[in-house]
Amino acid sequence: MKISVRNLEPTKVKLTVTVDPEEFDPYLDQARKDIAKQISVPGFRKGHVPGPIIDQRVGFGAVAGEAANRGVPDLYSKALEEKKIRPMAQPELDVKELPTSSKDDTKVKFVATVERRPDIELPALEGMELDVPKAEVKDEDVDKRLENLRQRFGTLVGVDRPAKKGDFANIDLTAAIDGEDVDSQEGVSYELGSGKLLDGIDEALDGLSAGEETTFEGTLESGEHEGEKAQIKVKVNSVKAEELPKLDDDFAQEASEFDTLDELKADIRKACEKDGEGRQANDARDAFIAKLKDGVDIPLPKGVLEEMTQERLKQVTADPEKATKDQKKEAGEAAEKELKDQIVLDTLAEQLEVKVSQMDVTNFLASIAQQYGMDPSAFINAIVNNGQLGSAVQEVGRSKGLLAGMRAVKFTCEGKELDLSAFLGEDEAAEQAEESESVEAASAAAAVADEVSKEGKGE
Repeated sequence: MKISVRNLEPTKVKLTVTVDPEEFDPYLDQARKDIAKQISVPGFRKGHVPGPIIDQRVGFGAVAGEAANRGVPDLYSKALEEKKIRPMAQPELDVKELPTSSKDDTKVKFVATVERRPDIELPALEGMELDVPKAEVKDEDVDKRLENLRQRFGTLVGVDRPAKKGDFANIDLTAAIDGEDVDSQEGVSYELGSGKLLDGIDEALDGLSAGEETTFEGTLESGEHEGEKAQIKVKVNSVKAEELPKLDDDFAQEASEFDTLDELKADIRKACEKDGEGRQANDARDAFIAKLKDGVDIPLPKGVLEEMTQERLKQVTADPEKATKDQKKEAGEAAEKELKDQIVLDTLAEQLEVKVSQMDVTNFLASIAQQYGMDPSAFINAIVNNGQLGSAVQEVGRSKGLLAGMRAVKFTCEGKELDLSAFLGEDEAAEQAEESESVEAASAAAAVADEVSKEGKGE
């Protein structure tokens, strides 16, 4: 197989692959076998029709086309591996030449254009030292958590006065554009000051009592007229205020297993300290990734970046085309950061020779399924059927590479070495022991896919 590579952009290449007949013959033979299972030829059992008869009955062109459908993606993958090109998107494949008969010695030739991961040089991990800010727990942090707990035990009571910030109003809404009603909702419960419904509604409701109504101009947030200005009439049906329990020992006994308020506060402080340690570990992670990117030129694949930006816009608006400048800017910046982080972590995992085992992938997908309350087997099956298993394997590789990289550097806090072992997991020796039993990411993906396939047949 002859492969020529042409760099179109720093992150885009064009491969021209020429395949010798003997390399393509196995795909022709397999295509004939597959076709033989689908057709009936007098005098031959189904699936046992000789190759020359298949060529004669369906035409060699059909056989070669079937062989190309199977062989070109396979040969493309081999070409990537040989040239050490790491794709970041699906390729554009164009078959240029195919043999026209079994005696034709024309070589198969195809062109593949694909966006690739750029080659970057990361700073050395040896001797790297990163300082992380101390995670402090303030009295305000404890008080805030205690107040949140208190609010969970609060009750709403009706009040005979105008509504104000913090009250809960039961309201009816009617939206009109050019005098025509386009939407309406009844019995909506809304907390004044939360800013969660419509721009301008807090100001409109402030000072209104039960039975009163007003009209204000606002921008519709959803529906057929999303993003359009409308005249919105709001009527207050009732106003309720939150009544909170007194903070004392009785409250501590009702809200927890503790007998006194001081004991409850002490427990809340411990929880805050634990969360602070987690935030400190996250700060260490962010500092490590930032250090890896510092001063490194990372060209980004344009198509991949655009796709990631569009995906982020879909999370904030139903129609990305109607997104505001600020939304587009925010989505673009977030996608750019995410893509750079992915490239850095993929490169790190490769440099550290991180391997991904079948168990790694299975555990990763099972944990996601658990977060969403889904059956793990069904979730893994869906991932495989949607062609997303490769992405899952890649995510596991990035995570393992990140942990391995962080274990290789030194973190400090206020001049003292910071122990992050509770968050970084196994030490390097244990990691190497696990890797001795693991397989390459592609093998892991195939194994999981095979396992899921068997489970599906069994069911």
